[in-house]
Amino acid sequence: QTQLVESGGGLVQLRDSLRLSCVASGRMFSSYAMGWFRQVPGKERECVGGVSRSGGRTYYADSVKGRFAISKDNGKNTVYLQMNSLKPEDTAVYYCAGRLDFNNEYEGFTAPALYSPWGQGTQVTVSS
Repeated sequence: QTQLVESGGGLVQLRDSLRLSCVASGRMFSSYAMGWFRQVPGKERECVGGVSRSGGRTYYADSVKGRFAISKDNGKNTVYLQMNSLKPEDTAVYYCAGRLDFNNEYEGFTAPALYSPWGQGTQVTVSS
């Protein structure tokens, strides 16, 4: 099985940058497409972006396009979320999640129900 652990969250200011990391344990990380999600109280979990199993294709929500970047390093069993030009509305708990993709079909899987396993989440707070 694969387990995921996020890190890198914290308190930052408007227009600042932050990089989140998600480290996977297990033997099949290279077979997983990965997604980054965020959730705030009272709202549903939102997909902010994802990456194909090889790291060659990415997807971003319109709300973060041009500001966030996802990369996947199969040699380190790690996926990253680089966040730039942060805004208060980016404040949320951020989660990474994986989905086995044996046929390399990833074109932007956004529904949380498509993913397993999940990390525990890391808090990102952007002050103004």
